[in-house]
Amino acid sequence: MENPKFYADDPLPREPPPLNVGKIANRNINDYYDFFQEEFFPPDKGEMKSHDGGPSQAVNTLGEVPDSAWFTNRIGSRPISIEALARGPGEGNAPAMDKPWMVISGKNQGVTPGLVIRDSKGRKYFLKFDPLTNPEMASAADVLGSKFFYDLGYNAPENYIVNFGRDQLRIDEKSTYRTPQGNKRAMTDRDVNDILAKTLRGKDGRYRGLASFTIPGEIIGPYRYYGTRTDDPNDIVDHENRRDLRGLYVFAAWLNHTDSKSINSLDSVVEEDGRRFVKHFLLDFGAILGSDSDEAKNPRRGNVYVFAWKPAAEQFLSLGLYAPKWMRADYPDMPEVGRLEYETFDPEHWRSNYRNPAFELHNPVDAYWAAKKVMAFSDEAIRAVVRTAQYSEPRAAEWVTKCLIERRNKIGRAFFSDVLALDDFALRGGKLVFDNLAASYGFQEPPGYSVQWFEYDNRAGTRKEIPGAATFDLPSLQAEYLAASIYCQDPRKTVTVYLHAKSIIGIDRTW
Repeated sequence: MENPKFYADDPLPREPPPLNVGKIANRNINDYYDFFQEEFFPPDKGEMKSHDGGPSQAVNTLGEVPDSAWFTNRIGSRPISIEALARGPGEGNAPAMDKPWMVISGKNQGVTPGLVIRDSKGRKYFLKFDPLTNPEMASAADVLGSKFFYDLGYNAPENYIVNFGRDQLRIDEKSTYRTPQGNKRAMTDRDVNDILAKTLRGKDGRYRGLASFTIPGEIIGPYRYYGTRTDDPNDIVDHENRRDLRGLYVFAAWLNHTDSKSINSLDSVVEEDGRRFVKHFLLDFGAILGSDSDEAKNPRRGNVYVFAWKPAAEQFLSLGLYAPKWMRADYPDMPEVGRLEYETFDPEHWRSNYRNPAFELHNPVDAYWAAKKVMAFSDEAIRAVVRTAQYSEPRAAEWVTKCLIERRNKIGRAFFSDVLALDDFALRGGKLVFDNLAASYGFQEPPGYSVQWFEYDNRAGTRKEIPGAATFDLPSLQAEYLAASIYCQDPRKTVTVYLHAKSIIGIDRTW
């Protein structure tokens, strides 16, 4: 074996400090180009080196994702209060209401027309609105997305529900406006009024909107879900092989983030702790849950790709008589929610709007890693986060909460069955102990286990069976490294635990 399997500092809780970056190019990704490329011309082997969904990278020896510029372990990895989960990326930068907001630019085209404003403290926000047909829907989804994805471990913007009167908006003398034809000119009060006319006012005459606090640093555009950035010395793992991006499939399925694509990500060059490096963000969550930003989500979303030939052929050949289960789903009449349900939700066959290279390659261990974090949300935690959406109708909040609880349970039941769901390993009283998550959450009865201990050669990468060591008692053999291989009824599903100096330093899983 050229290199040892384990090093003195394993398992790594975080990646090494990033290297300082130099000049980074700003990269724009055209939404239509991205769609056609991923759907009809997927990356070739030169850009996307792995096609078999093999072992993921950017993981430590325990199979966990270490903290990095991509991901920070939060729920499911350390104690975190319900209050902190509801706070998400922060609550300290809500737009100040003491003075009018200065409108510095705006647009009247695209899915979600909006404004860019600056408050009295000089802070910049993107201000977006709900469609007339579905008040509260997109703004609620955007707030919930920023909190849930942040709690799960990703970098996300601070999003705030705001309620304001027309007099809260003043046009900056340098304000610009982009017309539906793409032309830029000076902005006028009429432009602001035209944008506000596309959203409802409440009974108090105020408008409801979503204020997204600008991401800090030097914005350099979105990232792709495959390959790396050649001008970023820290970006050394192909994105399609990163566990935090493969596992994002499970999180997107739970929250019905069908619009999970490159255009809804963002890279920014930041300076933290004396280092200048690229930080990676998710953003724009107005099309999660039952929302599609400008309208209620089409029932197809989350069930089939935008271009899916097999479902279309089935409909054509059956003369429209064949209706899959998702087409017969029942959605309650809640404009604030859009179309969200849980009864037909199938986490293993959920689909984003179009193919995502990292999602395509996720394997059972990626899904298991992600499912552990979804299951870590208690009913009370989900309810507390949903409360921050500020639905005016209590039944809307209750329905979203119920859907997320039921979808969470389906995720745990599905992905804890694809592997041997043993976790939380420890040595107590000379025994190797663990928890079976599938049994702990009530998805199955506790099974019987078989175990065999080995002496492990860290340099050669080989193991030698220890005769008679077939219980969970720690063997008396004095060996530098030990390995315990555990399985149940299905010998293909194994968990191998590695120990060094009576400390657990590694976990391998097969399926």
